[in-house]
Amino acid sequence: MSMKITNTDKAPAAIGPYCQAVAVNGFLFTSGQVPIDPAVGDVVATTITDQAEQVMKNLAAVLEANEITFTDAIKTTCFLSDMDNFAAFNEVYAKYFTSKPARSCVAVKTLPKNVMCEVEVIALLK
Repeated sequence: MSMKITNTDKAPAAIGPYCQAVAVNGFLFTSGQVPIDPAVGDVVATTITDQAEQVMKNLAAVLEANEITFTDAIKTTCFLSDMDNFAAFNEVYAKYFTSKPARSCVAVKTLPKNVMCEVEVIALLK
């Protein structure tokens, strides 16, 4: 079994002992992406909508580094710091995940850097 580690500068570098994604056996497993702007290395967005957009840009970069897109996603896990942000988050999410993969969405007490959302993806490689 061969594993390929993703490392693209178009998405934020890992802020811990993990990688951006791992490709194995025809699947890509991304680490959770938070709204860090890779150009500055920190969170710039202050609203749930803007943070969700940055998360999607980061996910797009990780997917593109593996020559796939959002339509190849088969499962997502979404973490919100506040379920009151669910509707606004969902509006952004729906623009990107048009193929409607399976999804879990949960509220958590806190996320890294006190961000409002984080998303991880399992996708089918081509």
